[in-house]
Amino acid sequence: MNFDFSEKAEQLKLRLEQFMNKEVYPVEHQYAEYLKTAENPWASPPLMVELKAKAKQEGLWNLFLPAHHREDGLTNLDYAPLAEVMGRVLWAPEIFNCNAPDTGNMEVFIKYATEAQKEEWLQPLLAGEIRSAFVMTEPDVASSDATNVQCSIVRDGDEYVINGRKWFITGIMHDDCKIMIVMGKTDPDNPNRHIQQSQILVPKDTPGVTIVRPLSTLGYFDPPLGHGEINFEDVRVPVENILLGEGRGFEIAQGRLGPGRIHHCMRLIGCAQRALELMCKRVEERATFGTKLSEYQSIREDIAQSFCDIEQARLLTLRAAEKIDREGTKAARDLIAAIKIVTPSMTQRVVDRAIQVHGAGGLTEDYFLAEAFNYARQIRFADGPDQVHMMQLGRSLVKKYN
Repeated sequence: MNFDFSEKAEQLKLRLEQFMNKEVYPVEHQYAEYLKTAENPWASPPLMVELKAKAKQEGLWNLFLPAHHREDGLTNLDYAPLAEVMGRVLWAPEIFNCNAPDTGNMEVFIKYATEAQKEEWLQPLLAGEIRSAFVMTEPDVASSDATNVQCSIVRDGDEYVINGRKWFITGIMHDDCKIMIVMGKTDPDNPNRHIQQSQILVPKDTPGVTIVRPLSTLGYFDPPLGHGEINFEDVRVPVENILLGEGRGFEIAQGRLGPGRIHHCMRLIGCAQRALELMCKRVEERATFGTKLSEYQSIREDIAQSFCDIEQARLLTLRAAEKIDREGTKAARDLIAAIKIVTPSMTQRVVDRAIQVHGAGGLTEDYFLAEAFNYARQIRFADGPDQVHMMQLGRSLVKKYN
């Protein structure tokens, strides 16, 4: 295994770090304050519009795009350190058009959409002119098992009719979200549970689509992307809006999630790394009972353990990225499951330690730590909860060794 990044990736990482230092870190609090007082928190803040324009000018745009889409595209391994840099500020990936769920949705369009679908939706997504949402999770079933999804997609002549209720749909609240990729059942009685589902394109403004409410996680509404609950009532879209064909929903989902989990995990590692750095600075600045925090054994142990935890997760994630590049997503599925088990909970622990050394201030908006803790906790559900990945990995390993 060779985890050396290409010269191009190293140069992009350096430029990205310079951009973050110059343009992003200095305005973190300004960005947060704007969203707290904005009349419409679901619209892109003017600051974000300015930063995106600067990122385009600097050539730091659509960095996630894979090598099979464009000649200068990056491998998963080369993109990993860039995702880590962006993950240090939770809203920063959008500046570079590299935020979830849009990156995963763009990959779906690249891999599975027709030329007409690409022209209508992929091109404006690549340009950052619109946003998108991936619509799968439902409130009334255990959606960690995607075969439980009950949203119905029924053909009626030249249209499909969609009925169902979905929730925790990231990005749906954004004013610029124009298109949804919806997963539902076209063949609920098929004995093969993995070909009952299909994915279909639904413009957000289609009649019958109702946003019921925005949803918070641990009190955070995450504007302007947000997470929402949606109701579909007799929603009609043309038959050509189906992706790849009926019964291909699981196939599309698996093609989407492999690289997406690499992105999630590397962003989380960036988040944890920043928390560790803040912890190291804080313990040198604070003293109790006449002794600097950095001189206490328990504090040193927390710092040392955090460093080890981050390095282990980073190396495991890079190994998964390298294997996807070399052998494909299917061959790397055990490693992909492993990083999804390890990295969000690791980040949660490291951020929690950082909060502890910051005292009560660590729970406030004065630092990024409380929101980072919420983010790490979210991702323990996103793209499948811990338990599902552990179940699948355990099953795979038992089969492998027998």
